[in-house]
Amino acid sequence: MPEALAHAEDLAAFVAASPSSYHAAAEVALRLTDAGFTALDEHEAWPAPAGGRFLVVRDGAVLAWVVPERATPATPVRIFGAHSDSPGFKLKPQPTTGSLGWLQAGVEIYGGPLLNSWLDRELRLAGRLVLDDGSAVLAATGPLLRLPQLAIHLDREVNDHLALNKQSQTQPVWGLGDAESADILGELAADAGVDAARIRGYDIVTADAAPGVVFGRDDVFLAAGRLDDLASVHAGAVALAAAADGYDAGHIAVLAVFDHEEVGSGTRSGAAGPFLADVLERIQLGLGADRDAQLRSQAASWCVSSDVGHAVHPNYAEKHDPVVRPRLGSGPLLKINANQRYATDGVGAAAWHGWCAEAGVVSQEFVSNNTVPCGSTIGPITATRLGIRTVDVGIPILSMHSARELAGVSDLLDLARVAEVYFRG
Repeated sequence: MPEALAHAEDLAAFVAASPSSYHAAAEVALRLTDAGFTALDEHEAWPAPAGGRFLVVRDGAVLAWVVPERATPATPVRIFGAHSDSPGFKLKPQPTTGSLGWLQAGVEIYGGPLLNSWLDRELRLAGRLVLDDGSAVLAATGPLLRLPQLAIHLDREVNDHLALNKQSQTQPVWGLGDAESADILGELAADAGVDAARIRGYDIVTADAAPGVVFGRDDVFLAAGRLDDLASVHAGAVALAAAADGYDAGHIAVLAVFDHEEVGSGTRSGAAGPFLADVLERIQLGLGADRDAQLRSQAASWCVSSDVGHAVHPNYAEKHDPVVRPRLGSGPLLKINANQRYATDGVGAAAWHGWCAEAGVVSQEFVSNNTVPCGSTIGPITATRLGIRTVDVGIPILSMHSARELAGVSDLLDLARVAEVYFRG
């Protein structure tokens, strides 16, 4: 249990350092650099990959890999995939607004958040600022905003019908005064140490300002923002750093962290874009691969798509399958869907259970209630994009897409353990 607690506390620190997808990618790069990886720029020529440990960051996505010394042009890859974004709110153009003496932030809903979970909690702003010379800097405020709920005295039936208007009732307050004499971008510029007048563009989102916390009887729970899907990103980064020490597997280990999963993945840094395929091709070309070798490599490769899944909810048991009911603290999930919303098939299930057994980890299965369709992941997208056999997994959580989600402490470490076995082969 001490090791699981240490892992959970490290995840909480990782979440605090990663309030946006851009911060998450940078934090992965920082941690892997500290572990001895060499940063590469996708605009530059890359050295021969054999024996190297390289990483490249594109916007809110990051790819890292380890190539064994014995790699050949047809050496397969093992990809551990996750995503860096989370549902919430994103700053609109002309974001400094307000009325009646309140300063407010103009925001747009990003993805599918549980809107009520963002009420009455302190929020941060975080992301990147693009300056007049084309450079980008990361910025993140401390607690700055709040979405105050209407008092029950002014809506006596609120507990029977809470439904927020997505435009008029989701604009957070951040100060008092006149919007004409304030600038919310100035708050971000101050954090980044730049002149607000130099800002020419930005990608800024909200994040829960409260730190993650371990709690419950015997410290079995972790509550934090952005566990979907930073829990998987953190597990993959921890596993890759551990596996890289003395790496001598018969495959190339790859950590693929994509952005924009919550809005469909269809971007240059999303799983439906060319990022992963381009990087894999450059690695293979560096090994002397021709098209035939590339196809042979792909045929023998694997992708583990890791994203959170639903634990059975004690207050809403009818929403879950009546038989398959995963619980917090009982191991990571193997996610299955007949309509291929998850990419797992029988071969993938067998492989996953084998990796779990080797890691000494018990796995659970997840399948939806037939009347409650599930979401999807980067798994089917990656399988379709690359033709690589893919299996969908993750950790069970409650409050998915809330501003603050709930995980089991032991599941977090178990996922990292299986990921390391998977990488090491």
